[in-house]
This record gives sequence, structure tokens and C-alpha cells, in this order.
Amino acid sequence: MVFESGDNGNGRGSFNGQIWAIGGGKGGTGKSLITSNLGICLSRAGKEVLLVDADLGGANLHSCLGTSFPNVTLSDFIRKKVPSIKNVTINTGIPHLSLISGAEDYLEVANTNYAQKMRLLKQLTYVESDYILLDLGAGTSFNTLDFFLIADCGIIVVTPEPTSIENAYRFIKSVFYRRLKRIVNNHGIREIIAEVMDRKNELGIKTPIELISHIEVIDKAIGQRFKEEVLKFKPKLIINSVRTRGDINIGFSIKSTCLKYFGINMTYVGYVEYDESIWQAVRRRRPFLLEYPNSRPAKCMERIAKNIIMNKELDEEFIL
Repeated sequence: MVFESGDNGNGRGSFNGQIWAIGGGKGGTGKSLITSNLGICLSRAGKEVLLVDADLGGANLHSCLGTSFPNVTLSDFIRKKVPSIKNVTINTGIPHLSLISGAEDYLEVANTNYAQKMRLLKQLTYVESDYILLDLGAGTSFNTLDFFLIADCGIIVVTPEPTSIENAYRFIKSVFYRRLKRIVNNHGIREIIAEVMDRKNELGIKTPIELISHIEVIDKAIGQRFKEEVLKFKPKLIINSVRTRGDINIGFSIKSTCLKYFGINMTYVGYVEYDESIWQAVRRRRPFLLEYPNSRPAKCMERIAKNIIMNKELDEEFIL
């Protein structure tokens, strides 16, 4: 299925496909593994898929696909060594699946300016793909947040560990605050949003709900618009490396907490079980979906891809 998507005010322009962005705030959660295997799920259905390693400065998506580090990368495009994004797109050897590898160690690429970022996003809309999957870097840099925001589908990957969960909450808040800041022209309101992005802000604002209430007192119209943005912001959630039913339930807890304190209604689309087949596939530099297609993690990925496409929640029937 190809989804129609026009200019939605984020500078992306017209694109007859879908962009998915996979983030999460913390490194080591398996974002690249999830991205590569989601891409394979889609390509197996006959869809043209482009994977983009948007971890500027720390590319590793090629390793998940078992390909060598390419001679041309995203840094060559950003530095204008090549004229088109198509010049840095390589064939992965997997039918219907292409890759744009990120920069490994070029510091300036990791800190691209606005013009460079907009040029990259515009060029991506010229690629003839049904799906473009962006594998984002760790942290909450503006580059990472902006890549997440231009996507039709924002996916957050979390592991059942306190640090990963804490970083996920921080990432969700940062993305949402960045979204609000981009849609308002009022300088005073923008300064308030910038201030509350620091969790130690003097206003004592800790959640999007508190921020919106504060803004509504200052400007009711802007406050109302922000409330509408909350309803539009519906990121997807994947829990990776689960071992127990309790690990799976963390996804439901995160969803509940985000709704209660942030006002954000996440969609918990599934989990990936921890299994030795994953690290064995990683050591062999092969996607686990291809190396162990009948494994439990492979089945988990197939269900997740289906749920994302159909915009469905995790089905209790498939819980351990």
C-alpha cells in the first residue's frame, strides 16, 4: 500500500509514500536492528524501501545489513561532493531494499545546519520509494528531533531498563516541545518553550500538560492550538529485548504515563523478545529476520510491521 502525503507544514513537500523515523533518546536500545528488520519486513511485501542512517557521526546501519561501509555516504552529499542523494544510495543485495549510509566520523556532518538539513529532506522526497526509514542517533539534538518530526510515523524504541525508559520520556518531551516551538511565532512563547526544555527550568514546568496550562494563561488561543497539537502527536512504541511478561507490561505503563502526565496518546505496537538468535545474527553481520526467519524475534518484527501499517495496538493474544 502506498500512502498519499502532501505538504503538512513541516517543509517536507509532496511525497507519495511514508517516512518512518526510529528514535528513542538512548544508545544501545537496538534502533538500528529494528530499523533494518522493519525495512526487510516491508521489502518482503514487495514495497520499495530506502533505509537512511541518520545517525550523523556514528553510522552503523550498514553493519546490521551485512554490507561493507560504502565508498560514498551521506557526508558526501552534505558536503556537496555529489549532486544528488541518489549518488549515495546503494543496493543492499536484498530485493527492494536500498541504503544510504551515514557519516562515520566527520564531525561537521553531525552538526549540520538548517540549510543542509532542509536540502537533505527535500532530496529524500525525490526518491522513488514506498517507505523511507530513518535510523536516528541517540540523544535529543535538534537534528534528531527534526528528523523525527518530519516523519509520517515516529517510532520510539525502548529496552526494559530504567535508563532507557527515563531517556525515552525525555525524548518524547523534547520532540513535542520542539514541535510546539516550530509552530508558533510569538517570541515570548518560544522563549518559554526553550526554557522548559531544560528539566531544571525556573518555572518548575515538568510536563507538556503543565506547559500548555501555563501558556493558556498567557495566550488562550495559542494554548488551545497547543492542545490540538497534543491530539495530533501519536508516536509508536516498541519494547526491545523483553524476557518476561513484566518487561512487556512496561510498554503499557509508558503508554499510560504519557497519557496521564503528558497528554500524549502513544500506540504500543509491540515488543521484540530477547533471543540468542539476535546476537548470533549480529556476529555474522546478517539481519536476524533473514538468518533466523522462523525465530520468535522474527515473528515479533512481522507483527510490529503489520501493526504499524494498520495503526493497531499490541494484541493481547500475542503476549508471552
